[in-house]
Amino acid sequence: MDEVIQVTQWLSSITPRKKAKLFFFTTHADAPSPMVGSNGVDTHEETQLPLATTVALHNFKNIDEFLKKKVNTFSCYNVIENEITKTDYEYLRFYSACKYLDVVPPFLDLERISAIQNKFEMTDEERDYRLLLDSADLMLEKVCDSLKPAGVSQMWTALRKDGNLIRGVKTIDIIGFFVDPNPTGIKECLFFFIVRFLQKADKINRVNTNRLERLIAQCDESSSCEEGKTIDFIIDSLRFYPTELYPFGFCLIMCVIEGRDGAMQEIEKTMEISRHLGMITHTEKNPTKETIELVKKELMKPKYQFYSSFTCWFMSHGDSNSMVLADGETLEREWFLTSFPDISTFQLKPKVFFMVSCRGANKFSLKGDEFEGQSATCDYYDIGSALIRNRMLDITDSVRDISYVQPMMDTLVAYSTILDHLSGRANTHGSIYVDRACVLMSENISRGRSLTEILEHLSQDLHEILQETMDEDRIVYKQACHYDSFFRKTLKLPYTRHPKEDVHSAPQ
Repeated sequence: MDEVIQVTQWLSSITPRKKAKLFFFTTHADAPSPMVGSNGVDTHEETQLPLATTVALHNFKNIDEFLKKKVNTFSCYNVIENEITKTDYEYLRFYSACKYLDVVPPFLDLERISAIQNKFEMTDEERDYRLLLDSADLMLEKVCDSLKPAGVSQMWTALRKDGNLIRGVKTIDIIGFFVDPNPTGIKECLFFFIVRFLQKADKINRVNTNRLERLIAQCDESSSCEEGKTIDFIIDSLRFYPTELYPFGFCLIMCVIEGRDGAMQEIEKTMEISRHLGMITHTEKNPTKETIELVKKELMKPKYQFYSSFTCWFMSHGDSNSMVLADGETLEREWFLTSFPDISTFQLKPKVFFMVSCRGANKFSLKGDEFEGQSATCDYYDIGSALIRNRMLDITDSVRDISYVQPMMDTLVAYSTILDHLSGRANTHGSIYVDRACVLMSENISRGRSLTEILEHLSQDLHEILQETMDEDRIVYKQACHYDSFFRKTLKLPYTRHPKEDVHSAPQ
């Protein structure tokens, strides 16, 4: 059959709503593409124009033409070995979006996809199409699905009132002030236009969504939300780190085995819980400084930008400042914690570090007056909320910026013990902290718990356990864990265990 006819038939089989979503996922905001195309046209304008004209004319002609152009580009694309190109990213994004929406073109060359995945050095696990979907776009799709056409129309009206933001933007004028979002697919096109416009204007990104939340907050709840949804529910959904679908993230397990009884048990437990959470896992036994540098170099490869989160377990002996490696060398804990979060592939994504080692030799021994707690109360903060609001600064958009981010942002570091203290372990089962952390995470899948809630529960649970030193003194003591958080959103555990699908994104 003629290819033109095949493409036409394929497009005619796709509903308007799915066309809007396919366009949105294909024009992923963070794709590695230049700001200005080869023809001198602003790339963002090129991707927003089809959405704008579709909303204005209630006609999907320009989106159809965009999708046809993509398909034609891919049909004649020759995969170049070694060099990763912009088209490689676009091909993978397009295929994963089609797969997700169940609109894969029957004529799409899956062998090319496999060849592109080879260039990215993807493992069998990483060839699951769900890895290639952008979790932030999936979160925004859910927000769109929770809004009625009237709600998106109200967002548009609120956006149009911000003269400083929209001044001189041609695509805004194409749509006009009053919009009828009721025809099938128009609501989606308008919502996705608003999102891409705010991203282009550096007002929102995968972490900073305040500007979008403010638009939604101006909607009338009775007319703007789908059944069972509320404005608060929709806004709250934007306050979680986007970690939709499989995999939940990438997990790196580093464990020093030499001289650490139960270390293999630690590896087994952390591997089991990471896979249970739907993470793709890599383990380094007895890491050295050289292997750590190699791991950092590996994590800078392009394929890791497809992951939505990063978790690292580091288990070893240690003191107040350092961790002891298998070869006896020491690694500065501060250096480790500041160098990994700076890896560009995980920028604006949650990064969690479980640091399991002693941080000194002190013990919270259970004897004498140390059982007696002290408490104190004060009313310094008993101030009415209205009074607080009246004393607050008026922070305008002109003094906000989301372009520059300190490397440690979106990072959480969980320590198995407090500074200068021991981190307890059992002879056969290894770290007690690792054991309890894995148990609590496993128990809380499907309960909608956030990671910090679980860490707080872990702190309570661990501090109830009586431990005993393994020396001749046999001192009974308690261990206290804690965490330092630079998170800007909440990281929730997945509601269900993420299984690995049997079908990969391309034939092997």
